[in-house]
Amino acid sequence: MNTGQTIKITKMQGCGNDFVIIDYPEYKKSGMSMSDLAKKICDRHFGIGADGMLIPKTDCKEADISWYFYNNDGTTAQMCGNGIRCFAKYAWDKRLVLKKEFTVETQAGIISPKILDNEQIRVNMGAPVLEDKKIPFNGERTINILGKDFNITPVSMGNPHCVIFVEGNTIEYAKKYGPHIEKHHYFPEKTNTEFVKIISENEVEMSVYERGCGITLACGTGACATLVGCILNNLTESKIKVHLPGGVVNVEWQGSKSDTNHNIFLTGSANYSFVADYIL
Repeated sequence: MNTGQTIKITKMQGCGNDFVIIDYPEYKKSGMSMSDLAKKICDRHFGIGADGMLIPKTDCKEADISWYFYNNDGTTAQMCGNGIRCFAKYAWDKRLVLKKEFTVETQAGIISPKILDNEQIRVNMGAPVLEDKKIPFNGERTINILGKDFNITPVSMGNPHCVIFVEGNTIEYAKKYGPHIEKHHYFPEKTNTEFVKIISENEVEMSVYERGCGITLACGTGACATLVGCILNNLTESKIKVHLPGGVVNVEWQGSKSDTNHNIFLTGSANYSFVADYIL
């Protein structure tokens, strides 16, 4: 049922991973909980349609700015690599921050994006977490789904990931096996699952089934987790190009099996789709 209340929204996307951004005063006008608003506005049939909803929060003590982030099913997520790039561009363009390199408080900790001169956004995503308890992960490095065994590499980039290397069509793997892995008991908080095909030592193809979203055109934290998985399995160099269904991102990590305490840097685009008045 429409309420007749109108709020201003901005639609953005990074490699096809799309988000609705709403300023906090506009959100307050909705009279809804953030979770309910995310489900309503992100619905692709009855709403705007998006993978997630972002709301800037400027009264932040620990960083220059922070955000509220919701998946399209109304759940929260600790981090989102494509979302943080869109958020960074929006915050800079709206002058919510007054410098091109700044800090954002997220549920995954303090993240540092930088607006580059070529308008790409480079994000210091922090170091990966590989300790099972902290991912969280509780299982073996082999998982059986629909009668098929997969070798898996669990990684946390503030949110849990399951990286799987395949030789076939990555998107078909994501569609068939992703929903079952997302809710597998190995992952008590569910998981994002990346299906990765190695192209060369500097290039990979990746498709993802995202926790709380399903199939998406891109996943920034998934691209970061993919590089970690590649290096831990001796498959690529430390800087790679990740081809996603919605575009390309570049990821760099100087870590190794014996020294994982290095930050990951994610670089990619963020683009506006439209600005609109939305009737709730």
